[in-house]
Amino acid sequence: LPHLQQFQSLFILSPTGEVLIERHFRGVTSRTVCDIFWSRASESLNHHGGVSTASTAIMGSNPFPLYDSINPIMELPDVNDHDGGGTNGRDPSSGGTIYLFSALRDGLSYLAACTSPIGNGLEIPPLLIIEFLHRIADTFVLYFGDPADESAVKDNFSTAYQLLEEMVDYGWPLTTEPNALTDLIRPPTVMAKIHQAMTGGSSGIVSEALPTGTVSNMPWRKAGVQHNHNEIYIDIVEEIDAIVSGDGSLLTSDVMGSIQAQSNLSGVPDLILTFNDASLIDDCSFHPCVRYSRFERDKVVSFVPPDGPFELMRYRVQMSGAGGSHLPIGNMPIQVIPRISYGRFGLDGDKVGSNSDIGGRISLTVTARSISSLIYSASRKGPLVIEDVAVVIPFPKFVKTANLNVTLGQVIYDEAGKIAKWVIGKLDEKQRPQLNGTMILEDGSELGSSKGQSTAASSSDGEQPPLLVTWKILLASVSGLNVNGLSVTGEHYKPYKGVRNITKSGTFQIRCH
Repeated sequence: LPHLQQFQSLFILSPTGEVLIERHFRGVTSRTVCDIFWSRASESLNHHGGVSTASTAIMGSNPFPLYDSINPIMELPDVNDHDGGGTNGRDPSSGGTIYLFSALRDGLSYLAACTSPIGNGLEIPPLLIIEFLHRIADTFVLYFGDPADESAVKDNFSTAYQLLEEMVDYGWPLTTEPNALTDLIRPPTVMAKIHQAMTGGSSGIVSEALPTGTVSNMPWRKAGVQHNHNEIYIDIVEEIDAIVSGDGSLLTSDVMGSIQAQSNLSGVPDLILTFNDASLIDDCSFHPCVRYSRFERDKVVSFVPPDGPFELMRYRVQMSGAGGSHLPIGNMPIQVIPRISYGRFGLDGDKVGSNSDIGGRISLTVTARSISSLIYSASRKGPLVIEDVAVVIPFPKFVKTANLNVTLGQVIYDEAGKIAKWVIGKLDEKQRPQLNGTMILEDGSELGSSKGQSTAASSSDGEQPPLLVTWKILLASVSGLNVNGLSVTGEHYKPYKGVRNITKSGTFQIRCH
């Protein structure tokens, strides 16, 4: 593709905007682009232009609310054009443009810069760069563990740079398959780190042997794979993105599904995966190991799997109803009812006149609902249990601090980031956990002159942000998609096969007004 431009530079920023990794492939891009990006991104991150360590731990790998006001592609002036031609060799008056691609994973901002002369426009596929940034983050998780956050990258700087050297060739993605990378760059171990510290070299990281996958027609799989126990596990994971009103009414929803696999199979097995009803899925995308023509013809997934964990495919759950007019899911399995108010309160907590204290009150109730639109697996027994339940509560700008109490689980409040996280854990139908608390407002806030407003809408930048709820239910699905059969050919053994359905939250927001 000689007519397409490669990306020029790659930056990885910490949750506070610090440049952790900087790598240039085709000339040098000024760090000014990172400053511009962070100044825009941090406007909605919190109210101090950055983020604290506590709020990073609270939010974890969830991007909310960092990217609610910034596009994944930013168009910036090429500052190198004003340095007498810079490294690009162009006339400073040409006024080139830098397209900055961004992706947020585990609190880190992955940035790729692509330059373009004036009038030429963007000559690189945007989705290619965005997908590649996520592939880098996935590779870091594979090597450094989950989450691959700031501390993980700082502890493995040498490995991170070596991975970028192998994954990118002169601005083009090159080697991205995990099996090929692990042959080239050894995953970090304690002994390797000790050896590197003593010798000062990277011989314990870089392999001298050429990976076998690079010379075969299956670069995603190693040659000569052997396992004592041959087994493959498949998870059908469906994530619900939804916006729910404060009274529990569903406003909008979308369901994306993925099939995650863990393959520990010897030799070169050839697998065929069949579904109970392939018409339930739409907009499919596949791992390179899948024979797409076979799926188009027979609606079966035929593939030679990589060794280890991988994502086999992604899909979208079709809208229900005639012509796809209804939402994919009607009744949610979990309900969160928020009651948040700001104003003047007396000693008994009731709103009174102008001589009372200015503050806020918050009350949340979380319940599990067995009557929902989910389809449960036949192997599921017992009452409904929702796992990993947590509620993230961002507070408006005018809130100074909050005092929160819960009847179940624990709540953590970060005063710098003005974010609270209520971790409930497991939730069943008999439990009705509640969160109650009070807020103290900043001195001189606009609410102070509103004399008893019931919401935070009196300040243009102080509306109560939506709550974010995370949860997971095992052996349940939205679409009812299930594996009808999984056959293995090309090898003589009979592997153990395990399949399960998982329904979990994606971006699951609760509006407070």
